[in-house]
Amino acid sequence: MRQPKFIITRDGYFRLGMVYQHKDLLLYDDICYGGGYYEFDYISNRILLHGYSYDFGKPRWNDITTLHIPAVYRGLSLVYQYDNGEEYYPGSELSIDYYE
Repeated sequence: MRQPKFIITRDGYFRLGMVYQHKDLLLYDDICYGGGYYEFDYISNRILLHGYSYDFGKPRWNDITTLHIPAVYRGLSLVYQYDNGEEYYPGSELSIDYYE
């Protein structure tokens, strides 16, 4: 069954989609730096991220400096929630680049 999953790549690209496995979001020469699951919070204009990829683990935010996000998500903030309830806001520590 397809589920709402996201990944970040070694080059800092944020990808999400309804896929069977996280690897379905990778392009030919990508290396995955973790992933998890997402849901849209339209009331708060956020993309809520949580969990981890069975194959690639939790997102390794500290291993990238710039997060490249598709421009269609401009205006939505990203929030990753760890298992202990702690929240991480990638936009507060990483440079954000929106691309077409």
